[in-house]
Amino acid sequence: MIFKKDKSENTNMFEYMIVGLGNPGTKYEFTRHNAGFLTIDLFAQKHNFKIDRLKFKALCADEKIGGKRCLFMKPQTFMNLSGEAVREAAQFYKIPPERIIVIFDDINLDIGKMRIRRKGSDGGHNGIKSIIYQLSSNEFPRIKIGVGQKPHPDFDLAAWVLKTFTNDELKALRQCSDNACEAVELIVQGKTDEAMNRFNS
Repeated sequence: MIFKKDKSENTNMFEYMIVGLGNPGTKYEFTRHNAGFLTIDLFAQKHNFKIDRLKFKALCADEKIGGKRCLFMKPQTFMNLSGEAVREAAQFYKIPPERIIVIFDDINLDIGKMRIRRKGSDGGHNGIKSIIYQLSSNEFPRIKIGVGQKPHPDFDLAAWVLKTFTNDELKALRQCSDNACEAVELIVQGKTDEAMNRFNS
């Protein structure tokens, strides 16, 4: 007798994609632009898994969070081309934009502050700009991690976001990243409003 596999069971189906943005390499590890990488690494540490499988131009992991199967990603294309990795994975697994959670740095928020949005513009962030372009949509939720404003208006933006955090700043960032991890768990459970009410600065 031949047993047919239940067609409703798709072992390749991810319900959410959780993307941390940053630049690859130890040179950039603790820079402001890598707040997304640092946050998603903390999430992996808390849940005892590693984001180390290379696929879709990204380091990936397959984990269940809150009962939802999630694809965790750290694009390895460098920040300005982050959307290439996101698009390839989203197309392959047929994940719609509204189920792609992107975690990234925001210079308009003080260190230790975060903000959750259901959708929005790129706000001048090149990684988000690339994702919007590649997905042809800005309808993806995002968690902005504050990394602080430039010391003065004339300070070069590229130099600022590639500047390393101080030890005190890393302590504040850690608390913010902790909150972001909790927010991710709420969002994948359909509790985005609760996450926004609890954590938006």
